[in-house]
Amino acid sequence: MTIDNAALLRALHVPGTPLVLPNVWDAASALAVQEAGFPAIATGSAAVARVLGYADGEGTPVGEMMAAIARIVRVVDVPVTADVERGYRLKPAELVERLLAAGAVGCNLEDTWPGTGELVDPDVQADFLAEVRAAAGQELVINARVDSYLRGQGSRAAAVERGRRYLEAGADCVYPIGLGAEDEIRALVSELGGPVNVLFRPGVPALDRLGELGVARISFGGGLHQAAHAHAKGLFAKVRDGLSPY
Repeated sequence: MTIDNAALLRALHVPGTPLVLPNVWDAASALAVQEAGFPAIATGSAAVARVLGYADGEGTPVGEMMAAIARIVRVVDVPVTADVERGYRLKPAELVERLLAAGAVGCNLEDTWPGTGELVDPDVQADFLAEVRAAAGQELVINARVDSYLRGQGSRAAAVERGRRYLEAGADCVYPIGLGAEDEIRALVSELGGPVNVLFRPGVPALDRLGELGVARISFGGGLHQAAHAHAKGLFAKVRDGLSPY
Protein backbone atom coordinates (compact mmCIF):
# COMPACT_ATOMS: atom_id res chain seq x y z
CA MET A 1 0.00 0.00 0.00
CA THR A 2 2.85 2.40 0.81
CA ILE A 3 4.47 1.82 -2.59
CA ASP A 4 1.08 2.18 -4.33
CA ASN A 5 0.42 5.49 -2.58
CA ALA A 6 3.95 6.71 -3.30
CA ALA A 7 3.52 5.84 -6.97
CA LEU A 8 0.20 7.69 -7.03
CA LEU A 9 1.72 10.76 -5.40
CA ARG A 10 4.69 10.69 -7.80
CA ALA A 11 2.37 10.39 -10.80
CA LEU A 12 0.47 13.50 -9.69
CA HIS A 13 3.57 15.65 -10.29
CA VAL A 14 2.86 16.66 -13.88
CA PRO A 15 4.55 19.78 -15.32
CA GLY A 16 1.82 21.98 -16.72
CA THR A 17 -0.91 20.26 -14.70
CA PRO A 18 0.34 20.95 -11.19
CA LEU A 19 -0.56 19.08 -8.05
CA VAL A 20 -2.09 21.68 -5.74
CA LEU A 21 -1.40 21.01 -2.07
CA PRO A 22 -3.10 23.25 0.53
CA ASN A 23 -0.77 22.50 3.45
CA VAL A 24 -2.49 21.17 6.57
CA TRP A 25 -1.64 21.31 10.27
CA ASP A 26 -3.72 18.63 11.98
CA ALA A 27 -6.18 15.82 11.36
CA ALA A 28 -9.20 18.14 11.10
CA SER A 29 -7.60 20.37 8.46
CA ALA A 30 -6.44 17.27 6.57
CA LEU A 31 -9.99 15.93 6.48
CA ALA A 32 -11.24 19.30 5.23
CA VAL A 33 -8.70 19.27 2.38
CA GLN A 34 -9.66 15.70 1.44
CA GLU A 35 -13.35 16.57 1.56
CA ALA A 36 -12.68 19.52 -0.76
CA GLY A 37 -11.54 16.98 -3.35
CA PHE A 38 -7.76 17.25 -3.32
CA PRO A 39 -5.97 14.02 -4.32
CA ALA A 40 -3.14 14.28 -1.78
CA ILE A 41 -2.32 15.89 1.55
CA ALA A 42 0.80 17.85 2.49
CA THR A 43 1.73 18.95 5.99
CA GLY A 44 3.48 22.24 6.71
CA SER A 45 6.14 22.13 9.41
CA ALA A 46 5.64 25.73 10.56
CA ALA A 47 1.88 25.27 10.94
CA VAL A 48 2.20 21.91 12.71
CA ALA A 49 4.80 23.41 15.04
CA ARG A 50 2.52 26.32 15.95
CA VAL A 51 -0.40 23.98 16.67
CA LEU A 52 1.84 21.88 18.91
CA GLY A 53 3.22 24.92 20.71
CA TYR A 54 6.72 25.02 19.24
CA ALA A 55 8.77 27.28 17.01
CA ASP A 56 9.45 26.46 13.39
CA GLY A 57 12.99 25.48 12.45
CA GLU A 58 13.00 22.00 14.03
CA GLY A 59 11.72 23.33 17.35
CA THR A 60 9.22 20.46 17.49
CA PRO A 61 10.54 17.25 19.08
CA VAL A 62 10.78 14.65 16.34
CA GLY A 63 8.51 12.22 18.19
CA GLU A 64 5.74 14.80 18.38
CA MET A 65 6.11 15.72 14.72
CA MET A 66 5.94 12.09 13.63
CA ALA A 67 2.92 11.50 15.87
CA ALA A 68 1.17 14.48 14.27
CA ILE A 69 1.92 13.10 10.82
CA ALA A 70 0.59 9.68 11.85
CA ARG A 71 -2.68 11.21 13.10
CA ILE A 72 -3.16 12.95 9.77
CA VAL A 73 -2.45 9.76 7.82
CA ARG A 74 -4.91 7.84 9.98
CA VAL A 75 -7.93 9.99 9.09
CA VAL A 76 -7.48 10.36 5.32
CA ASP A 77 -7.57 7.98 2.38
CA VAL A 78 -5.21 9.89 0.08
CA PRO A 79 -1.40 9.96 0.00
CA VAL A 80 0.29 12.14 2.61
CA THR A 81 3.59 13.96 2.15
CA ALA A 82 5.22 15.43 5.24
CA ASP A 83 7.36 18.52 5.71
CA VAL A 84 10.23 17.32 7.91
CA GLU A 85 12.51 20.35 7.57
CA ARG A 86 16.07 18.99 7.39
CA GLY A 87 15.30 15.72 9.07
CA TYR A 88 15.55 16.55 12.78
CA ARG A 89 19.19 15.48 12.92
CA LEU A 90 18.25 11.86 12.23
CA LYS A 91 20.40 9.61 10.10
CA PRO A 92 18.79 9.14 6.67
CA ALA A 93 17.84 5.50 7.30
CA GLU A 94 16.17 6.34 10.61
CA LEU A 95 14.38 9.32 9.09
CA VAL A 96 12.98 7.10 6.34
CA GLU A 97 12.01 4.39 8.82
CA ARG A 98 10.10 6.85 11.00
CA LEU A 99 8.35 8.52 8.07
CA LEU A 100 7.20 5.18 6.68
CA ALA A 101 6.10 4.04 10.13
CA ALA A 102 3.96 7.18 10.38
CA GLY A 103 2.40 6.33 7.03
CA ALA A 104 3.85 9.17 4.96
CA VAL A 105 4.73 8.46 1.33
CA GLY A 106 6.52 11.73 0.65
CA CYS A 107 8.63 14.31 2.38
CA ASN A 108 9.99 17.84 2.06
CA LEU A 109 13.68 18.17 2.90
CA GLU A 110 15.28 21.61 2.97
CA ASP A 111 18.88 22.72 2.58
CA THR A 112 19.15 25.09 5.55
CA TRP A 113 20.91 24.11 8.76
CA PRO A 114 18.48 24.40 11.70
CA GLY A 115 19.63 26.82 14.34
CA THR A 116 22.11 28.80 12.23
CA GLY A 117 19.90 29.43 9.20
CA GLU A 118 22.90 28.91 6.93
CA LEU A 119 22.66 27.10 3.63
CA VAL A 120 23.91 23.53 3.61
CA ASP A 121 26.77 22.93 1.20
CA PRO A 122 25.18 21.52 -1.98
CA ASP A 123 27.53 18.51 -1.98
CA VAL A 124 26.56 17.69 1.60
CA GLN A 125 22.85 18.08 0.83
CA ALA A 126 23.08 15.99 -2.33
CA ASP A 127 24.78 13.21 -0.37
CA PHE A 128 22.08 13.42 2.29
CA LEU A 129 19.31 13.18 -0.30
CA ALA A 130 21.05 10.26 -2.00
CA GLU A 131 21.16 8.40 1.31
CA VAL A 132 17.47 9.11 1.91
CA ARG A 133 16.67 7.77 -1.56
CA ALA A 134 18.80 4.67 -1.02
CA ALA A 135 17.02 3.94 2.27
CA ALA A 136 13.53 4.65 0.91
CA GLY A 137 13.74 3.05 -2.50
CA GLN A 138 10.61 4.20 -4.30
CA GLU A 139 8.49 4.33 -1.13
CA LEU A 140 8.98 8.07 -0.61
CA VAL A 141 8.47 10.99 -2.98
CA ILE A 142 11.25 13.44 -2.15
CA ASN A 143 10.57 17.15 -2.59
CA ALA A 144 13.96 18.84 -2.24
CA ARG A 145 13.66 22.42 -1.03
CA VAL A 146 16.21 24.92 -2.33
CA ASP A 147 16.59 27.83 0.09
CA SER A 148 19.04 30.00 -1.84
CA TYR A 149 16.38 32.63 -2.61
CA LEU A 150 15.59 32.89 1.10
CA ARG A 151 19.21 33.15 2.23
CA GLY A 152 20.36 36.07 0.13
CA GLN A 153 21.88 33.90 -2.57
CA GLY A 154 18.93 34.35 -4.85
CA SER A 155 20.44 34.03 -8.30
CA ARG A 156 18.70 31.64 -10.63
CA ALA A 157 22.05 30.06 -11.44
CA ALA A 158 22.55 29.12 -7.78
CA ALA A 159 19.05 27.64 -7.53
CA VAL A 160 19.47 25.71 -10.78
CA GLU A 161 22.83 24.33 -9.70
CA ARG A 162 21.43 23.09 -6.40
CA GLY A 163 18.24 21.80 -7.97
CA ARG A 164 20.06 19.78 -10.61
CA ARG A 165 22.32 18.25 -7.98
CA TYR A 166 19.33 17.25 -5.90
CA LEU A 167 17.50 15.69 -8.85
CA GLU A 168 20.64 13.71 -9.70
CA ALA A 169 20.78 12.55 -6.08
CA GLY A 170 17.28 11.09 -6.34
CA ALA A 171 14.82 13.89 -5.56
CA ASP A 172 11.52 13.68 -7.42
CA CYS A 173 10.78 17.41 -7.35
CA VAL A 174 12.67 20.62 -6.58
CA TYR A 175 11.19 23.37 -4.42
CA PRO A 176 12.99 26.73 -4.83
CA ILE A 177 11.11 28.48 -2.04
CA GLY A 178 10.89 32.24 -2.50
CA LEU A 179 10.69 32.00 -6.27
CA GLY A 180 7.86 34.22 -7.47
CA ALA A 181 8.50 36.31 -10.58
CA GLU A 182 6.90 34.87 -13.70
CA ASP A 183 10.01 35.17 -15.86
CA GLU A 184 12.12 33.50 -13.18
CA ILE A 185 9.65 30.65 -12.80
CA ARG A 186 9.51 30.04 -16.54
CA ALA A 187 13.29 30.09 -16.90
CA LEU A 188 13.93 27.91 -13.86
CA VAL A 189 11.39 25.30 -14.99
CA SER A 190 13.13 25.19 -18.37
CA GLU A 191 16.67 25.05 -17.00
CA LEU A 192 16.14 22.55 -14.19
CA GLY A 193 14.84 19.74 -16.35
CA GLY A 194 12.68 18.25 -13.60
CA PRO A 195 9.43 18.88 -11.70
CA VAL A 196 9.28 22.23 -9.88
CA ASN A 197 7.28 23.18 -6.76
CA VAL A 198 6.28 26.83 -6.28
CA LEU A 199 5.09 28.34 -3.00
CA PHE A 200 1.81 30.17 -3.60
CA ARG A 201 1.68 33.51 -1.83
CA PRO A 202 0.69 37.12 -2.57
CA GLY A 203 2.48 38.39 -5.67
CA VAL A 204 2.93 34.97 -7.26
CA PRO A 205 1.13 34.29 -10.57
CA ALA A 206 -2.37 32.79 -10.34
CA LEU A 207 -2.74 29.04 -9.96
CA ASP A 208 -3.76 28.47 -13.58
CA ARG A 209 -0.91 30.66 -14.80
CA LEU A 210 1.60 28.62 -12.78
CA GLY A 211 0.39 25.59 -14.68
CA GLU A 212 0.93 27.39 -17.97
CA LEU A 213 4.50 28.14 -16.85
CA GLY A 214 5.18 24.42 -16.45
CA VAL A 215 5.05 24.13 -12.67
CA ALA A 216 4.40 20.57 -11.40
CA ARG A 217 3.47 21.24 -7.78
CA ILE A 218 2.01 24.18 -5.84
CA SER A 219 2.06 24.40 -2.07
CA PHE A 220 1.04 27.02 0.48
CA GLY A 221 3.47 26.62 3.37
CA GLY A 222 2.05 28.06 6.57
CA GLY A 223 -0.09 30.64 4.78
CA LEU A 224 -3.43 28.87 5.08
CA HIS A 225 -2.92 28.20 8.77
CA GLN A 226 -2.11 31.88 9.30
CA ALA A 227 -5.28 32.86 7.43
CA ALA A 228 -7.41 30.38 9.41
CA HIS A 229 -5.88 31.60 12.68
CA ALA A 230 -6.61 35.22 11.78
CA HIS A 231 -10.21 34.31 10.99
CA ALA A 232 -10.55 32.48 14.31
CA LYS A 233 -9.21 35.53 16.17
CA GLY A 234 -11.91 37.60 14.52
CA LEU A 235 -14.58 35.17 15.71
CA PHE A 236 -13.21 35.24 19.26
CA ALA A 237 -13.24 39.04 19.22
CA LYS A 238 -16.92 39.02 18.26
CA VAL A 239 -17.75 36.73 21.18
CA ARG A 240 -15.73 38.97 23.51
CA ASP A 241 -17.78 41.94 22.29
CA GLY A 242 -21.08 40.15 22.83
CA LEU A 243 -21.72 39.49 19.15
CA SER A 244 -22.62 36.27 17.42
CA PRO A 245 -19.65 34.62 15.69
CA TYR A 246 -22.00 32.87 13.24
